[in-house]
Amino acid sequence: MNLTLGFIGLGHMGSPMLRRLVAAGHPVVAFDPRAEALDGAVRAGAAAGADVRDVADRADVVLASLPTPQASLEVSGGIRHGARIRRFVDLSTVGATTAQQVHERLREHGISTLDCPVSGGVHGAEQGTLALMVSGPRTEFDSLRTVLEALGRPIFVSESPGAAQTMKLVNNMLAATALAATAEAVVMGVRAGLDPGVMIDVLNAGSGGTHASRDKFPRAVLPRTFDYGFATGLMAKDVDLYLDEARSLQAPSDIAAAIGRCWSDTVAAEGPDSDFTAVIKPMEAAAGVLVDGRPTDSDPSAPA
Repeated sequence: MNLTLGFIGLGHMGSPMLRRLVAAGHPVVAFDPRAEALDGAVRAGAAAGADVRDVADRADVVLASLPTPQASLEVSGGIRHGARIRRFVDLSTVGATTAQQVHERLREHGISTLDCPVSGGVHGAEQGTLALMVSGPRTEFDSLRTVLEALGRPIFVSESPGAAQTMKLVNNMLAATALAATAEAVVMGVRAGLDPGVMIDVLNAGSGGTHASRDKFPRAVLPRTFDYGFATGLMAKDVDLYLDEARSLQAPSDIAAAIGRCWSDTVAAEGPDSDFTAVIKPMEAAAGVLVDGRPTDSDPSAPA
């Protein structure tokens, strides 16, 4: 039997994920409070829901891609009395505590929850190559594997509610660190007179290469487009969630604390809606340099 899916939250990540599900042949009922986002979902082939409760009344499985823990809690409160919903898949990054609260709230209403944060950015959402970290009942994961595979590669982490959130925060703290550290190092090199494009080539050929140098810098920093597709405010939020969890576990967090300050400074300087590759801009300003990898007329590799 083909399940009817609900999808709540049609932002930069949610919209392409919804399109992947529709393209895979799943009937989808969508909702977002922004009319333009919901109109886009309808054009992609989804039905429009009136609100989150309406989605839960019409869908067997509801998925959500939401920006904050508070939004996840609000949506779980809205869907828990739905007439049809039996499973909830939260694709958001909200931290283990919120995931556990959502799990308990919905369990009381006979709704199973899969915690399913994703990694891979907008490009991964568009291409269906996301990494999906999943925790919750293994039987529910197995039954929804085909749905999740339309979005990327689902990896089962644990049956413990919130475990996938912890895994996602670990992933994002390392990603935040790699991007910020690469930015700082490249700024120093440019200040010393090195060519930023050559620096990235050397890093990627050596032991200093990271996902930031291999992908984010060539795509969005060196060409100065700053359009990778993930907001600075969201990265700062994820690092803060990591710090909250590390402190609650009494785990070391000195490095994460320094990275958290870096991202807070970037939010203050560039705004929460800026692309997270803009983390380099306050560093450039402090050093008085510009990391510009665009070809110039004097560059022999520039097109004639």
